[in-house]
Amino acid sequence: MVVTNEKSVSEAIKYRRSVRVFKNEAIDTEKVKECIQLAALAPTSSNMQLWEFYHVISPEIIQKLAKASFDQNAAKTAQQLVIVVARKDLWRKRVQSNIDYLKNQYGNKPEAAYSKREKFALNYYQKIIPALYFDFLGIIGMIKFVVFQVIGIFKPIYRQARQSDMRIVAHKSAGLAAQNFMISMAAINYDTCPMEGFDSLRIKKILHLPASAEINMILGCGIRDENGVYGERFRIPFEETYFKI
Repeated sequence: MVVTNEKSVSEAIKYRRSVRVFKNEAIDTEKVKECIQLAALAPTSSNMQLWEFYHVISPEIIQKLAKASFDQNAAKTAQQLVIVVARKDLWRKRVQSNIDYLKNQYGNKPEAAYSKREKFALNYYQKIIPALYFDFLGIIGMIKFVVFQVIGIFKPIYRQARQSDMRIVAHKSAGLAAQNFMISMAAINYDTCPMEGFDSLRIKKILHLPASAEINMILGCGIRDENGVYGERFRIPFEETYFKI
């Protein structure tokens, strides 16, 4: 992406605001797509990449999505929308993608020839990740949770093993990707607004998503109107949130 006078990271972070009203001015679809590609470079738990990005440029679909988002100005006036979707349900597919990648990196050789480090990496995706993600109606997750709490009495152990915990993991990674996207957009003087107020069922129907997919957030995209930012930025005093140990 060739951008003149692209902002530094610090400048982009300070420039980024939640813009509630966008100008009726077109933005470059390819530039937004490239910002989504940068979003996909965000850190993600165990490199599972349990996310999807839906880049909506159709005015008709934007109108439908805006209605399902309670007609928020940030959705109604957006030139484009990006919907970040958490896909915990795709964990098996992502596990296999990681295994295939690792084996390709290690070269075409028998497993007996793998180094200790290579065996550990493969074992992580072949055994540990499935043990964490596999569940049945939340029952297995609860059993794992209880077992891990008992083991945790004697030694440090990963404790977040319930179905709800793994959902949180997927959404945290999706949120990191969304932040990457917003900062990338700010760097090229494009604006965004992350939205959590929407009817998730209607959004999924509009996008033809399966029931197992979960909407992380909707991002309105465009160029800020003169009155698009509602007031000065407010933050709790830093001293109340910063603890040096």
